[in-house]
Amino acid sequence: MTEHQLSLFPFYAGWGIYQQRLVAAIAPLTREQLALRLTPRHWSIGMYVTHIVANRAWWFHARMGEGGDDLTPLELWALGVCEADVDPLHPAAELVAGLEKTWQMIQETLARLTPADLFGVFPPLDQAERVRHAQLVEPALQPFAQMWLDATARSGEVRPAVSCQQIIWGVLEHDIHHGSEISTILGVHGLPVVELD
Repeated sequence: MTEHQLSLFPFYAGWGIYQQRLVAAIAPLTREQLALRLTPRHWSIGMYVTHIVANRAWWFHARMGEGGDDLTPLELWALGVCEADVDPLHPAAELVAGLEKTWQMIQETLARLTPADLFGVFPPLDQAERVRHAQLVEPALQPFAQMWLDATARSGEVRPAVSCQQIIWGVLEHDIHHGSEISTILGVHGLPVVELD
C-alpha cells in the first residue's frame, strides 16, 4: 500500500485568492496611476509590484531552484527600485505578466511539496553566486546590479541558511505587506483597492 503524500497547496489556498485580487487591482491601471505614491518619499504602485515580482522570483527560483529559465530575468527585476529608488515604469500588462508568471511557479511548487519538504534547508549564496546572478540582468540594470554587489561586499554580512518554510512564509508575508501598501495608495487616490474578505 502506497502512502498518500499530502501537498502543501491546500494550506495556502488563500494566497491564490489574494493573487487574483492583486492582479485585478493592477491590471486596469494607466502609467500615471502606476506612478502614484502615498508621499514623495514612498515608492510608487509600480515600484511595489516590481518588488513583489522580483522577491518571488528571487526566493523561489534563484534560491530554491523552482520554475524555468524564463524566470531568471525577474530575479533581480527590482534592482533599481531597491538600490536607487528608480521607478522602472513597467506598464500594467508587464507587471501583471510578472505576477502571473511568478504565481504559476509558486502554485506548482506548493502543489509538489509536502509538509516534510518544509524542513529542507537552502545554503546562503556566496559572493561568486551573487556575481553570477548580477551578470544575468538586462544591460539597463547592470549599474544597479553593481551597486547591489558592492553593498553586499561592504556589509560583510553572512546570511544564514534558510528553510523551505522560512522562504514560503517570508514571500507570503512580503506579498501581503507590500500589497497592503499598494492598496493604501490606490484608496488614497480614489481608485479601487485590493479587495479583501
